[in-house]
Order: sequence, then structure tokens, then C-alpha cells
Amino acid sequence: MPIRVMLVDDQELLRTGFRMVLQSQTDIEVVAEAGDGLQALEVLATAEVDVVLMDVRMPRMDGVEATRRICAADPALPGLPGAGGPGAGPHVLILTTFDLDEYAFTALKAGASGFLLKDVPPAELVAAIRAVHSGEAVVAPTTTRRMIDRFATILPSSQPPMDTPELARLTDREREVLLLIAGGLSNGEIAGRLSLSEATVKTHVGRILTKLEVRDRVQAVVLAYETGLVRAGGVP
Repeated sequence: MPIRVMLVDDQELLRTGFRMVLQSQTDIEVVAEAGDGLQALEVLATAEVDVVLMDVRMPRMDGVEATRRICAADPALPGLPGAGGPGAGPHVLILTTFDLDEYAFTALKAGASGFLLKDVPPAELVAAIRAVHSGEAVVAPTTTRRMIDRFATILPSSQPPMDTPELARLTDREREVLLLIAGGLSNGEIAGRLSLSEATVKTHVGRILTKLEVRDRVQAVVLAYETGLVRAGGVP
């Protein structure tokens, strides 16, 4: 089946441009569109969507609030695909004008799987949608670190680390890998740092995501900062 995509942006011209790019791909289908977050939720009550391209600054309901409801499978929206549990609904890709947009960061905390600049080259847009659909994040590790450091004041970094049930599930090695993920290292770089094979690191990452009950590396890093396990600027 093709990847079912929904476009959410209050600028019809931008939606048209994205639609033209995506419809040229044999494995991607634009199945729905909306002009703001509220309309997006209304459409998602009946349409089955795999990936949502979501603008952040829109009238009536912005993309951050819409993302939060989609990623939480809001019980107030019983028709939403995947309703009934976090992580069950479509993946959300945030569209932003600036790569350090505070709204984009907040949307990542709300559950988005990554963000794209609105002037993203067509090939990168297509690759990002495919990556998110397969469960990956589309924010580069170094960019994730930079964003979190930039908006560290939003995070409770002044409090002592919290040993949450999710973190308690991690082994010492998994915590070590999580710290390096938060430091912006790729799987290959982590493998070199810990003298492991890249396949072993990939296995550790998969187990970390499962135990933390998060979708991707971005969400794992945000959780690490929120719990105080990692502090802004504190990872080598």
C-alpha cells in the first residue's frame, strides 16, 4: 500500500506545491488536506492517514495543539485512527520556516517525529516521509541536540534526575547509549565510542525506544532531558 499523507497548511499554494511533488511518487498518496489544526482533526476522524505534514502557525488551532491531540490519540476524537493510546495514530512531520523555531521544538515535545523547513528540496521531502513512515525520526541527531540546548529553559533542568519507571527499565548499557544519543551521536559513532558493532547499537536503540515507550530517537532525547538524566550542554 502507498504511504497515505495528509497536508495541513493554511496556505493553499504551499499545499498545492507539496501535493504536486508527492503525487509524482508511486509509493506516496495524498489522501487529505486541511487549512488549520481544527479542520485536520475533523478530517482525521474519518480519513486513514499514515503521515501528516503539519504547519505550526495557523488560525483557529495551531499545529502544536493538533500534533498533541493526534499523537495522544485524543479520546475526545473517537474516530481518529489509532485512538485509544499514545503512539497509535499517524506520524506527524512539522513544517517550519526556521530550523530553530520554538514552535517546532514544542511540537517535538508534543509527539511529532521531526520537522522540515518549508523550502525543503523535493527529494528530501520524499525521503523524510518514507523515513517517518518506517519509524525513524527526520531530525538529524546534531540538530536535535542544538534545538534542545537552545530551548533548555523550557525543560526542568534545575531539578534532580527523576528515576521514572521508564528509565528504571533500562540496563546500564542502555542508559549509556541513551546518553550518547542525547549527545548527538549516530549509531556508527556510538559503536566506535563503545567498541560495539553498529548492529548491536541498533538493537540497543530499539530496546530503549520500546522500554521508554517512545516513537523515535527524538522522543527518547526529549524524555532524557525532561527527567533530568541529561542536562543541556552536559553531554560530551
